[in-house]
Amino acid sequence: MLQNTRGIALRAVKYGDTSIIATIFTEKYGVQSYMVQGVRTSKSKNNKAALLQPTTLLDMVVYHKPQTKLQRIKEYQYAYIYTELQQEIIKNSIALFSTEVLLRVLPEEAQMPELFDFTFTYYQQLDVMPATDVANFPLYFLIQCSKILGYEISGTYTATTPYLNMQDGAFTSTPPHMDAYLHDEDAQALSKLLEATDIYTLKTIVLNAEIRNRLLDWYIAFMHSHTQHMGSIKSLAVLRAILH
Repeated sequence: MLQNTRGIALRAVKYGDTSIIATIFTEKYGVQSYMVQGVRTSKSKNNKAALLQPTTLLDMVVYHKPQTKLQRIKEYQYAYIYTELQQEIIKNSIALFSTEVLLRVLPEEAQMPELFDFTFTYYQQLDVMPATDVANFPLYFLIQCSKILGYEISGTYTATTPYLNMQDGAFTSTPPHMDAYLHDEDAQALSKLLEATDIYTLKTIVLNAEIRNRLLDWYIAFMHSHTQHMGSIKSLAVLRAILH
């Protein structure tokens, strides 16, 4: 049955001589894999393969068959054309990191409209925000993803609750009996990020690279504790180098 849906391209893998298997986070059907034939030839019009590269925002007409591992696309086009995100190195590194996180945490075929809407808007906001103001975007993305997926930090940093316990996902008055906790300036910094309600608040939170890297490590570990199949985030090393 033909259906219209928006999509976010997550991955494209060459298949055979002329085809691509594209992994796309769709608004209606969650993460789906699509066979797209004949897009890697010199005769292919308008470089259609480029539309399937990671982070591209799409409007799609698809043939959807429930419980089918490999779906088909009838038509696809840009839903939004980036001005900077896929060319500017800082923004592109953040976008690819965010895309890899999605690939690690999203269950296949599960409908997640709230996370889709957030991510679709997030990429657009990342595209138009000045590159000097986007350093906190990766942490914001992790925080919002985990909230939508159902595991978020409770409480805030105060003088009486200065420790952030990973196991409980909460700020506490005493250090937990484990190493994976935040305290002092790290806990205070993450508390501010947790309270940020939009991207415009993010740029007012000033973090140095050392603190930001520790928070990225901690929050990824926190997500690991709730998503066992998450695996390592390979693009994290590149992100660190770019946001030094």
